[in-house]
Parts: sequence; structure tokens; C-alpha cells
Amino acid sequence: MRDIVDGLIGWRAGSVAFAVATVVRTWRSAPRQAGAAMAVSATGEVLGSISGGCVEGAVYELCRAAVETGRAHTQTYGVSDDDAFDVGLTCGGTIEILIQPDVAMTEPDEVLTAIRDGRPVATAAVENAQLVVWPDRVAGSLGAADLDDAVARHATGMLTLGTTGMIHLGRQGEERLDEVSVFVQSYVSPPRMIIFGAIDFAAATARIGRFLGYHVTVCDARPVFATRTRFPDVDDLVVQWPHTYLESTTVDDRTVLCVLTHDPKFDVPLLQVALHTPARYIGAMGSRRTHSVRLRRLREEGVSEAALARLSSPIGLDLGARTPEETAVAIAAEITAQTWGGSGRPLSDLATPIHHTRPT
Repeated sequence: MRDIVDGLIGWRAGSVAFAVATVVRTWRSAPRQAGAAMAVSATGEVLGSISGGCVEGAVYELCRAAVETGRAHTQTYGVSDDDAFDVGLTCGGTIEILIQPDVAMTEPDEVLTAIRDGRPVATAAVENAQLVVWPDRVAGSLGAADLDDAVARHATGMLTLGTTGMIHLGRQGEERLDEVSVFVQSYVSPPRMIIFGAIDFAAATARIGRFLGYHVTVCDARPVFATRTRFPDVDDLVVQWPHTYLESTTVDDRTVLCVLTHDPKFDVPLLQVALHTPARYIGAMGSRRTHSVRLRRLREEGVSEAALARLSSPIGLDLGARTPEETAVAIAAEITAQTWGGSGRPLSDLATPIHHTRPT
């Protein structure tokens, strides 16, 4: 939804009716995960994608119908010998899609604005009913007060964690029943990527970080290197000693830290701080000799072996990368593998699922 929110806000401002199709559940090798969204306006314009092309044509017609009727409904698409090249998923997966017209949404303008601005909000939907959960209030109803209370509790927890998915409850919110399936989608601010060292490798890593949806910050103590001319697209450009900045900024368990300075006077004090943050990923650039010296100095400063085990260095997967852009791909690949529990090995060598769920 975040990918198409600007277009939806534009449609709302122009009083253009629309429907949004959202992937709510997947099985096997579905092309996109829960939360992927596609919208169709009353004028026939399309935003986003839910399957990479497999079922978009059919979903387009369902969205047009939803705009006309004002009614939401769900639709499941899978693969069979008969429909694989007609309306189905040639990849062999199955997806369940929720189609909602804007008239069936609760407080759509506030929700869309919150998504655009990066403010936390969660939506919980069962076809023609929707509950919206902010950190401090709830709007809408799923039809029963007890169900609303139970869903709001679940959605608040999911919003805190930034997770999206189905929850199953009884019609009155009973936890041990499975009568109602509610799709909860959490919208939180983008995760942070903080890159230390304003070098060419940092510029390439920043570009791929933005492409992957991170809020990207580049930090360097040297103002001659940390300039908007060299880093025009980053969200934040900080001229400060790296360890001082890291001590003063917010780092959570979705944050990734890329230490590309490979200079001991920056690296050692920075990593002393970094390795005691809850950051999801901490990678440091440098040769194996540089890494060995770095580890020795960190141990001399009292950093524990458990903390040092969190450090990915030399940074990135072994792709044989040479250029800054290739190195950025290797770094992004390692971050992705660590995020989703991937092995980093060629898929052709494995028989495991292609798509991983986030490790708990």
C-alpha cells in the first residue's frame, strides 16, 4: 500500500472512486507476499501489482465491479492444468485476495495520510467491515463489540512489531475459535539503514537501500565528503563523528548499520556502540586483515565475544563483487538473507521453500 498511497490520496482529492485489491494470504511459491496491493480507479487507471502479472487482468475486473457495487469480497487464485495460462499462478502458488472499494473503508483519508507520513496505523478487515487501530485510538467496527476489542488487542501488538497477517477468532472474539478470519495490515515508518563513511561504496549502498524501502542516513565526520552533491537522494546526511551520532539517534531491531569507513579511528569507537544496540544487522567493510586487527582492538576495549559474534565482516555475501555497485548488491543480499533466514546459496542447489518467513 505504501507504494501506491500517493496515487490513492490523489484519487481521494479528486473524488475518484476506486477499489484496492490486497494479498491477504499465500501458499507455496506465491509471487508476492501478504500486503501487496493493486488499486483500480473508476476511470480504469491502475496502481501497483499483486502477482507480477499472473492474475492482474482478472483482479482488474473484480476491482471495477467492486467500485460499481460498493461491496468488498475475497477471491482465491491458484494453479491447475486448465487455468495456469488463463487466470491462475503459473509459479504453482496460491493467493487469497481481498477486494475493497473505498466506500467500504473506515476513515480512508486519515489512514492514507498516516501511511504516507510514516505514522503508525493498522487496518483489520473482514470483507465489508474494517477496524482501524492507531496507537491511541480505534475506529470502525467488525460487527461485534467483543470481536472489535479482541482484534484491536491483536492489531496493537502487530503494529508494535510491524507485522502483517491473518488472525483467527470466534465471532465474539473468542481466542480459541476459528470462525472469523481477520486480515491485519500494519503500517509503520520505514526501517532505517544508517551508513557510516561517505565513500563511493556508501553512495551505491544508499541507492540500493532506498530501492529496498529503507530510510537511509549517511554519516561521516568529514564535511568535504558528506555533501548533497555526492549523496543527493539520501533521507538524512549527517556530518558528525559516527559513534557520537549513533549514541544520539534511534536504533531499533529493524535498523541495519553499514560501517564502510574501514578506518580504526572511526570503526573501533563506532562498533563499540553499534554492537550494544538492538540493530538487526551490523556489517563492517574491510579486508580480512583489517577485520582481524579490528577484532583485536575491540577485544582490548572490553567488547564481549557474544557481541562480536553479531558483526558481519567482511561485509556482504561472496558474489565476487568489485565495483561499488556490485558490492552494494552483495551487502543488500546479506541483509536480505539475514532478515528472512535465507542461506545465501543458489536456489538451484536447494529444495527448500523459495520464500521465507521472517525469523522470530
